[in-house]
Amino acid sequence: MAKLKLSKSSMQQQRTQLQLYRKLLPSLDMKRRQLMAEQKKAREEFEAAGKAVTALEERIGAELPMLAATEIDLKGLVRMTEAKVTSESIAGVRVPRLDAVEFETADYSYLARPPWVDHLAVRLRDAAEQRLRAHIGNERVDVLGKAVRRITQRVNLFERILIPTAKENIRKIQVYLGDVDREAVIRSKLSKAKHEAPVAAAGGSA
Repeated sequence: MAKLKLSKSSMQQQRTQLQLYRKLLPSLDMKRRQLMAEQKKAREEFEAAGKAVTALEERIGAELPMLAATEIDLKGLVRMTEAKVTSESIAGVRVPRLDAVEFETADYSYLARPPWVDHLAVRLRDAAEQRLRAHIGNERVDVLGKAVRRITQRVNLFERILIPTAKENIRKIQVYLGDVDREAVIRSKLSKAKHEAPVAAAGGSA
């Protein structure tokens, strides 16, 4: 850390920095609040997607109890063919977003499979999509959480270090310059007194 220069130019520099810190802090704090709100929203969406998966799995079991006893091979009945994941900017932070999901249902002979298989395929697609949404939601929570931690560190840096340090530096310089001014006044008075003393002595002797 550079040693603080106790001068008027240094004090002006510290004042300029302090003014800049005070100007930047509100926008940083606003961004932090926005990110925290978005993080909370993303966490709620993630939890909702997780609950939806559980609810769908329970619904499948309740609506299709015959699954437990079926001899039909249902492996590969539904396959995800495409998941379009893009990104969006939230308060300057890029987070993933699920735009679209496409599925493919395996070909089965309508005569060889019971009618409930079609219903099962719909439920499996819904559950798979919700699982993917939960996964993307978890990534959004993680990205926003890291962004909140970073911006919080910057806010704390301004509030707890940069602004207090600049204010303290200004105080130190003011105290030093005040002492210098007083010393200069005292030296001037002493010098004036020294010059006046011989004159006074000469006048007294005359």
